[in-house]
Amino acid sequence: MQVKGKLYAINETQVVSEKFKKREFIVETEDQYPQLISIQLTQDRVDLINLFEVGDAVTVSINLRGRAWENPQGETKYFNTVEAWRIEGESAKNAQVQGAKKAPVKEEINDEPLPF
Repeated sequence: MQVKGKLYAINETQVVSEKFKKREFIVETEDQYPQLISIQLTQDRVDLINLFEVGDAVTVSINLRGRAWENPQGETKYFNTVEAWRIEGESAKNAQVQGAKKAPVKEEINDEPLPF
């Protein structure tokens, strides 16, 4: 599934435990009635959002996750998470940033004579 829209907010990374970290961001859809969708990045994907800024147009590939939890009173509660696994920019600015990250590094040539 995909969510398309503009980045509305980007939160800081939260370290939940020694083995788990997450980062949430909000996308505002461009529907007739815009929606603010909270999307989560986890583990090694938390830095994917660093290439973007609030206001950028994005397409986010997502998975829907659901789980049950039983409270101390014995009632079962259900929770959903929208988890991102890829973020693509739709603006030329983001394409340039992504391209710049992949550009090869030039080596400096030293024309000084060797000391031996």
